Amino acid sequence: MAHAQRTRPVDAGGARAGGVRGGLARHALLPLRLFLGGTFLYAGLQKLTDPAFPAASGKGSLGELLGQVHDTAALPQLVGLAQHGPVGFAYALAGGQVLVGIGTLLGLLGRLAAFGGALISLTLWLTVSWPASPYYYGNDLAYLLAWTPLVLAGTATFSLDAALANRRERHGTQLYG
Repeated sequence: MAHAQRTRPVDAGGARAGGVRGGLARHALLPLRLFLGGTFLYAGLQKLTDPAFPAASGKGSLGELLGQVHDTAALPQLVGLAQHGPVGFAYALAGGQVLVGIGTLLGLLGRLAAFGGALISLTLWLTVSWPASPYYYGNDLAYLLAWTPLVLAGTATFSLDAALANRRERHGTQLYG
């Protein structure tokens, strides 16, 4: 009598669950997460430490950049809104990038951080990068698309989100009461 062969389930990528490929597949978004998180953290810190950037006018200022892109942006109204308070907008942009970078790198509120990164990238694409021709010369569209898998999948591995979920599961606590 032949024995039935036991097989482990196959995941969507064709890898056996628990196998080497399955283990690697679980971490597939980690390089993207590290790159985007590190890039946004660096960009935000660079803006915060550059005294010229938050100024309303002058070389290297956000105010000057807004003046340059106003007429070519897909949403000149958004540029106009930022022009009413370029200093505050500069700090909001830089602070947002820092928070997105930290959240993404630590995997804390990973989907929310990724959504913030996607929103920043969308805003920059529709304003600063919009006139790039051909479109692939503008990098903000690529960043927007790169954030999408992290918005959908979250930060499931090597993250504070995963550690907190495991802790809740071990202690039998529920997140929402």
